[in-house]
Amino acid sequence: YGIDATDRRAILVKAWEGSVELFLEDGILDEIEEKKLFGFMKKYGLNQDDLDLNGMYMKTVKAATIRDILNGKLPKRVSFTTTLPINLQKGENVIWAFPDTKYLEDKTRRQTVGGSKGFNVRIAKGVYYRTGQFRGTSMEYTERVHVDSGIVVITTKHIYFHGPRKPIRIPYNKIVSFQPMSDGIGIMKDTATAKPQYFMVGDGWFIYNLVANLSQI
Repeated sequence: YGIDATDRRAILVKAWEGSVELFLEDGILDEIEEKKLFGFMKKYGLNQDDLDLNGMYMKTVKAATIRDILNGKLPKRVSFTTTLPINLQKGENVIWAFPDTKYLEDKTRRQTVGGSKGFNVRIAKGVYYRTGQFRGTSMEYTERVHVDSGIVVITTKHIYFHGPRKPIRIPYNKIVSFQPMSDGIGIMKDTATAKPQYFMVGDGWFIYNLVANLSQI
């Protein structure tokens, strides 16, 4: 029996996705593997929309971007249809952008536990006993709060965040540590009063590997 065009395309896409998973088992997409994938794509007339239904096309682009950086190359794998809301410095290049990012910070809160102003207890008719007042204990705790939402732009020199309430620019040489997270990254700067900053971009593996390696160039 013949296979119609729709079913044939679905089979080809499935085969391509399986190859991506196989090639990325070691966490690296080498140049030969990339050429095979995009050669298959060209040969069978598949497009980006076909191959990204399950996010696999973008997964290959991200893996290739990390490989370029590890090899000391400047990745040029993304383009933007609109102007990014940042002012680049001389010699600075955009590597990636993450729209719809949530920006979070750790805030220190205070809470008083216990305490009493005192009150009267009647013991017998006309006889009252007053309990003493005592102060509660002030305790500090940390709460992670959503501060703003916007776009994160990764360049060769900085991490930028632009939202309606809090624009941010962080030079790589001011970062002392990165905290990998499943759906984002935490950053600690080297200033005395610095607190962790969190950027929830949706793909923690990619942004961590992206900025951790860019910061070493």
